[in-house]
Amino acid sequence: MSAVTYDTIIRGGLWFDGTGAEPAVRDLGILDGRVAAESATPLEAGPDTEVVEAAGRWVMPGMVDIHTHYDVEVLEGPGLSESLRHGVTTLLLGSCSLSTVHVDPVDAGDLFGRVEAIPRQHVIGALQRIRESGEGWDGPSSYVAALERRALGPNLAAFVGHSDLRTAVMGLDRATRKQVRPSRAEQRRMEQMLSDALDSGFVGMSAQQLLFDKLDGDLCRSRTLPSTYAKAREMRPLRSILRRRGRVLQAGPDASHPHTIVTQAFGSVGWGRRKALRTSLLSAADIKAIPFIIHLMNLLGGVVNRLGGEFRWQHLPVPFEVYADGIDLVIFEEFGSGATALHLQEQAAREELFRSEDYRRAFRKDYESKYGPRVWHRDFFDAEIVACPDASVIGKSFGQVGLERGGLHPVDAFLDLVIEHGTAMRWRTTISNHRPRILQKMAQSPHVQMGFSDAGAHLRNMAFYNFGLRLLKHVRDAERAGRPFLTVAQAVHRVTGELAEFYDIDAGHLRVGDRADVLVVDPERLDASLEEYAEEPVAQYGGLSRMVNRNDATVPLVMVAGQVVVRDGVPTSLVGTHRTGSFLRAGQRSSIPARAEASESSTASDQASLTATQVSA
Repeated sequence: MSAVTYDTIIRGGLWFDGTGAEPAVRDLGILDGRVAAESATPLEAGPDTEVVEAAGRWVMPGMVDIHTHYDVEVLEGPGLSESLRHGVTTLLLGSCSLSTVHVDPVDAGDLFGRVEAIPRQHVIGALQRIRESGEGWDGPSSYVAALERRALGPNLAAFVGHSDLRTAVMGLDRATRKQVRPSRAEQRRMEQMLSDALDSGFVGMSAQQLLFDKLDGDLCRSRTLPSTYAKAREMRPLRSILRRRGRVLQAGPDASHPHTIVTQAFGSVGWGRRKALRTSLLSAADIKAIPFIIHLMNLLGGVVNRLGGEFRWQHLPVPFEVYADGIDLVIFEEFGSGATALHLQEQAAREELFRSEDYRRAFRKDYESKYGPRVWHRDFFDAEIVACPDASVIGKSFGQVGLERGGLHPVDAFLDLVIEHGTAMRWRTTISNHRPRILQKMAQSPHVQMGFSDAGAHLRNMAFYNFGLRLLKHVRDAERAGRPFLTVAQAVHRVTGELAEFYDIDAGHLRVGDRADVLVVDPERLDASLEEYAEEPVAQYGGLSRMVNRNDATVPLVMVAGQVVVRDGVPTSLVGTHRTGSFLRAGQRSSIPARAEASESSTASDQASLTATQVSA
């Protein structure tokens, strides 16, 4: 019997299989896109085998990102390299009730533009170009086919968005009117659309009740998302379909009405003979404004799951630091005066509003209202100016600027600077997840999932593409300090296999027979570079500068289906030109895309990489 000739051998790395089992030093042999061998002794390389020297490095499954808004970007930029380069090899689309399966281009622009801070004109343009090219789709099955015709970098799975369904069936105007309910025919149509999506392999449905997610455009501007208008009578049969089919409901409760959080959580319980409804709720955060709430969230998760629920909070395992250009930040949507400003599209109209003493009085009142449910801490002393044409204010808070300008109220100092400099004045603050010990407690909790990156959205406001690497850094730093809170194996499981199992997708594991989605990490480079931000233009959005993460030395290698997509943190020539990823259908084993020719899979710089060497005969 002849020896197996592997396409790739990953040699001598500390191998984590994604199950939470303790790691071991192993060679992995990869053949035809899958893990073909795992060996404690060196595997034999053939004449065309690529050998990746991984001694001293961690070899693990590619990570899973359960909360993204790449629904538009993937259509014309399917490589999604900003996630790939940080070891994320599987992404979930369709979060927060938003997807592009059914809505027309203009409605999609209104749904995504303001809520996710993705330029509305580019949302509309991308979908219109696809329609005009004849590459469009008329439902979930043809949508999946359209995705797989693209040069997908990572694997994709998807929710179908409830706002997408409601808009397509009722029209955006009717779907965002309080007194309008779907007719029986419209209700049945939504139920059929959900069933069709599940038949096509979608992991479930996303819904939204959060009332500061506002529509863009002119027709329904500043109304909340269509999903927020749905009543229990509409949602009950949709939830029943998900429960019966064993699929997931991702939901965002209305934080201004805490009872909706409790209702959503207890809705997961399978009372009597009913199956539990797998529920992923947005989101568990250690909010500065309400420091005790995180403990109640964890307690609620524990109670619901002990009663037989399958309930998880989504949780970002890093400090939630946000940036803003002027007043362009979603946190201002949560109170009246902020939403009034963001309703205005023209800068001149905003400036006129900001000069009004009546408006300033209302803003100061909202700012000083520190009680009740809210996300932003409303403290302009805890907000640092990082860029401004007036260099004298850089590095200062708005509160400090106010004091230096004769004791101005912080709100007046902020509004004065916005009038003077508009979006050229950039600032930052940390809203939540600021206490390391609480982050550690949440990372240990079985009631939370590591996610909520919002990758692909809020392009000027945040960058959490490397959240999984930052979790690994936190774990390793604590271990080195003698205060461990998770093992590395447990942390790897939390961002790989645990998530894949909950959403029932073929991802997150690295065992013999599994698809070879591989991340190699240099643990010595889990350093401060992970906490820094950079900027990179987005070609699909007219060159808009996006906040990104750059920690290239931390990630020597990423593979999707056995093909190298990242070397030393830099995407290879395959990314965006050849399909390596697949659409992962819930409950099904995935196929392997056709392998790229050797000439396509590497550039000259790839070949010179120190992380991999080609073995010759």
